[in-house]
Amino acid sequence: MTPTIAITGSTGRLGGRVAGRLAAAGLAQTLLVRDPSRAPALPGATVATGGFGDHDAVRGALRGIDRVLMVSASETPDRIALHRSFVDAAVDAGVEHLVYISFFGAAPNATFTLARDHWATEEHVRASGLAFTFLRDNLYADFTPGLVGADGVIRGPAGEGRAAVVAQDDIADAATAVLTTAPDHAGATYDLTGPRSLTLAEIAAVLAEAEGRPVAYRPETVDEAYRSRASYGAPDWQVDAWVSTYTAIAAGELDGVGDAVEHLTGHPATPLEAVVARTR
Repeated sequence: MTPTIAITGSTGRLGGRVAGRLAAAGLAQTLLVRDPSRAPALPGATVATGGFGDHDAVRGALRGIDRVLMVSASETPDRIALHRSFVDAAVDAGVEHLVYISFFGAAPNATFTLARDHWATEEHVRASGLAFTFLRDNLYADFTPGLVGADGVIRGPAGEGRAAVVAQDDIADAATAVLTTAPDHAGATYDLTGPRSLTLAEIAAVLAEAEGRPVAYRPETVDEAYRSRASYGAPDWQVDAWVSTYTAIAAGELDGVGDAVEHLTGHPATPLEAVVARTR
């Protein structure tokens, strides 16, 4: 019997990629979205409405669903509560297996503040009784061009630390593979990384080559990082998250290359050079 699958985040870059892959494979799916007008039009896809915090709507949408891809909610102060509400609704709906998009190095004491949210979510999933698979993504390689300021400089307190940045297409391939063969991955946690761990200076060099312009990395102190971001007027928790992305790199918490992408997808992880060439 073909399993039933639901996808969250299909209006975004990652969930949309997974939904597209499932549709291309001829698999039916339910797209759970907050705004149905933004849901992608895909063959075999049914659209259901419900935000993570709307327990009743999520429970109704997931009733009869075997496997769910849970792409983490947008960054907000109440994200853990939203995640817990969603997981509880999935349990109440009778979902069998939940695939959660987590973060590399998720831990209660992670330097990157949002990685602590992912750990808390993982713990709630573990306690829920659901079969689960956690995909712990490193930093998105696709987003590295956005680190560069208007002056061609990446600034942050990352020191000489390294990050094994990973392509969103590779994550989508891995998530699709897990969703379609879920029982083989029950209870597994996979670290999804690119093929190399890179310093920000090395990332800058790749971007400079791809963009045909000078790009450099200039380390900041932590105090400098907070001062340079103060002008954005963001709340304290958001600035903490921005800055701790870099301090986590400095602490070595995003370093380390794994083989999970190739293990799950059958193809090597995509190097940063290919990712930025693809996005130009």
